Amino acid sequence: MKCIVSHNLPVTSGTLTGKKSIEERATSLAHYIIDSKDTVRGAAKKFGISKSTVHKDVSERLKKINPRLAKEVRVILDENKAERHMRGGMATKLKYSHNKR
Repeated sequence: MKCIVSHNLPVTSGTLTGKKSIEERATSLAHYIIDSKDTVRGAAKKFGISKSTVHKDVSERLKKINPRLAKEVRVILDENKAERHMRGGMATKLKYSHNKR
C-alpha cells in the first residue's frame, strides 16, 4: 500500500487517515462559527488549527463545497471584522485600567 503525505497528513487511498477530510473540516468550521458567532481566531483555537487554515476553509474551500453555507459564514466574518476595532479598544482600556490601581 502506497502512502502519500499531503499537508503533513498521511493519505491512503484518497482518504485522510485519522483526520477529517478537508470538506468535512470546512463544513464543521462553518457550522461552529455560525452557531457560536465566534471569530476565526476562536475557531482556530477550538479546532486546534491555524487561523490561516480556518480562513481558507471558510472563505475559499467552502464556496466550492456549499455556497449557501459560505454566504452565511461570510455574514458572521464581516460582522466580526466590523467589530474588531471595538474589541481592540476594549482590550486596551481593560489593560490600562488595571495599571491605575
